[in-house]
Amino acid sequence: MRPAFLFVTAVFCATASFGQAQTLSEEAFDCVMDPADIIEVGAPVANLLEDVTMRRGMTVSKGQVIAQLESSVERATIGLLETRANNDVAIQAQTARRDLIQIQQERIKTLVERNVASADQLQEVDAELVTADALLAQAILDKEIAGQELARAQQQLEQRTIKSPIDGVILTKNLSAGEFVASNGTIVSIVQLDPLLIEAFLPVELYPQISNGQIATIAPAAPITNSFQATVIAFDQVFDAASGTFGVALELPNPGGALPAGHRCILTFPTAG
Repeated sequence: MRPAFLFVTAVFCATASFGQAQTLSEEAFDCVMDPADIIEVGAPVANLLEDVTMRRGMTVSKGQVIAQLESSVERATIGLLETRANNDVAIQAQTARRDLIQIQQERIKTLVERNVASADQLQEVDAELVTADALLAQAILDKEIAGQELARAQQQLEQRTIKSPIDGVILTKNLSAGEFVASNGTIVSIVQLDPLLIEAFLPVELYPQISNGQIATIAPAAPITNSFQATVIAFDQVFDAASGTFGVALELPNPGGALPAGHRCILTFPTAG
């Protein structure tokens, strides 16, 4: 019976604590300024690295080239497919052949009407015209397929150019030109510094006073002396029973990455009203 008693007592105390919660604006809380995201950039295919254009600490924009995989085979394939896709010789030849048979068909029709040619001759030229039309259609289809194969090869070549998926800063450079990148390998790691993610842990007594969209003041530790405004974007729905706290996440705009990530700060909420 003792465990059940303790459980009921804990629930009662937690409920009572909400009713006696201190004012949110009376407290200052330790927090950390984290990057919004850290992305490990790899390659869609395993291959040899031809070049890596980025170094640690460099600023990178979304879509900017980070690295280039070896792609001599893909370039040669594109050259071959471009020749095929731009070649109209087969279509021109089949068109000329079809037009000639069509002229012969009209001539034989006239001769049949004059009883000079037989119906068998007309049927034979009709069959030749059907064959010519089929060969012309096949030539046109072959050219269309060559164009599609060229587009696919160009896409494969594009995959050999590794580009940044975000605006950020190169955190680590793991591979260099001449090294092999595996399918699960990382070429560089990129941190997104705008916005910054502010994380803090608050006592459970303050849970009823927290809501998304609340504005808080962030005071970074030295040597930064200014304060900044951040917005609550999420908070834990599950408490940490051991510490009696819950996590809160805030978003702090950081244009141009002026503020560093991985820095400690103090979080306060302004007095209501």
